[in-house]
Amino acid sequence: MMEKRVAIIGGGAAGCFCAIEIKRLHPTWMVTVYEAATKLLAKVAVTGGGRCNLTNSFRTCLDDRGRLINLQSIYPRGDKLMRKVLSRFSHVDTYEWFENEGVKLVTQDDECVFPVSQDAMEIVRTLTRNMYNLGVKVSLKSRVTSIVPNNKDDGYVIEPFGEYYNSVVVTTGGSPKTSGLAFLDALNLDIVSPVPSLFTFNIDGSQNALLMGTVVENVTVSLAGTKHKAHGPLLWTHWGVSGPAILKLSSYAARDLAATDYKGTLIVNWYGDAKEQVVREKLEKMMREQSQKKVSNVYPTRLTQKHWNVLLDCCSIPQTQRWGALNATHVNRLVSVLTSQQLVITGRNKWKEEFVTCGGVSLTNINPKTLACRQYPGVFFAGEVLDIDAVTGGYNLQAAWSTARMCAENI
Repeated sequence: MMEKRVAIIGGGAAGCFCAIEIKRLHPTWMVTVYEAATKLLAKVAVTGGGRCNLTNSFRTCLDDRGRLINLQSIYPRGDKLMRKVLSRFSHVDTYEWFENEGVKLVTQDDECVFPVSQDAMEIVRTLTRNMYNLGVKVSLKSRVTSIVPNNKDDGYVIEPFGEYYNSVVVTTGGSPKTSGLAFLDALNLDIVSPVPSLFTFNIDGSQNALLMGTVVENVTVSLAGTKHKAHGPLLWTHWGVSGPAILKLSSYAARDLAATDYKGTLIVNWYGDAKEQVVREKLEKMMREQSQKKVSNVYPTRLTQKHWNVLLDCCSIPQTQRWGALNATHVNRLVSVLTSQQLVITGRNKWKEEFVTCGGVSLTNINPKTLACRQYPGVFFAGEVLDIDAVTGGYNLQAAWSTARMCAENI
C-alpha cells in the first residue's frame, strides 16, 4: 500500500511546525517542504528583535474561568476562526510543546513569551532538528508556481516540479501583493487584497528630532474619522511615532490607512483614558500648589521635561511663565493638547523586513473545522497566508502554531 504524500508550500513557522506534527502523527508518510528562499525560518530568526516572541499569556483575554474572550482586540481579522483553532491548540499547549523540546521559556511583565536564552535561533534550531530527525524532506530555492488539481484521484501536482501529492498545505505567509498568491490561481479561490499591517507612522513636525527616544507609558491613540483606538506605550522616533500603541492602531486601521495612502490625523491622549475634566483638575491643582514655579520646571510626572516643553510650545505658553499666572485660555489649550493632541500622519515607515499583512486567502474558502479548502478538501491553509492577522505581542506566531497543528490533525 502506497503511503500518503504531503507537500507543504512554505518553510516558515507554520510550514515547519506542520511538517513536524504530520510526521509525528504519521511517521511513514512522505512530507516535503518547498521553500523559495535559501533557508528555512528566516522570519522567525528575526522576529522579536532576534529574540522570538513566540506566544503570549493571553491574560488580557481571559475571563475569571480562564476562558478566552474579546479575541477581536487581538485578532482584528479572523477572531472567530482563531477561537476554534485555539480551543484545539492553545498558547498553553505551545508553551508546553517548546519546553518539552528543551526550550526554557519566560513570560515577561508585558505577557509576551520568549526563550530564556533570548535567542530566536534556539527556536529555529529546535524546529529544524525535529524536521531532520523525523525525516521531513526539504527543498530549498524551490518556488512553487502552481497547485494543479488532479481530477482523476483528487490528488495535486506541484509545478514547476511535476511532483504528485495526495494533500497540500499552503503556509507561504503574508504576501505584500495579490500577485504573490498567483500560484493559487488554479484553485479559483477568493482572495482578500493584502495590505501592510503592524507599521509605524511618519509624523509631520520638528518635534520628532527633539523627542527621539522618548517613551510615554499608557497613552490612548486613535485615528480621526474612524472608531479605531488603541492603548499602550508610545515611542517617539526620528521619523514619527512607534511603540505598542501605534502598532496596535496600525493593525486595527490597516485597511482604512491603506485607502488614504497612509495619510490622516493621529489623536493622542497623553493621559491614557482620562477625560478632559480630570486633566483640568490636575492642572488647576498644580496652579494652586506650584503657583510661584515656572511651568517648565513643574510638569506631569508621566511626561519628560523635554516633552512637556514641546507641548508648552504647541500651546504658545512661554516656558518662563509661572503656574499661578496661567489664564483660562492657557489651561484650555493644555487640556486640549494633553487629552487630544492632533498629529499629522504623512505616511508609514517602510521597514526592510516588514512582513505582517492584512489579507490573503479569504476565510470563506475554508472549512473552519479542518482548515481545508471547501472546494478542494485535500488542500489546507495555515498561518498568515490566511486572512488572519494580529496585533504585536506573539499572537501572529501563535496563530501559525495553532493553525499548523490543526491542519496536521485533520489532513
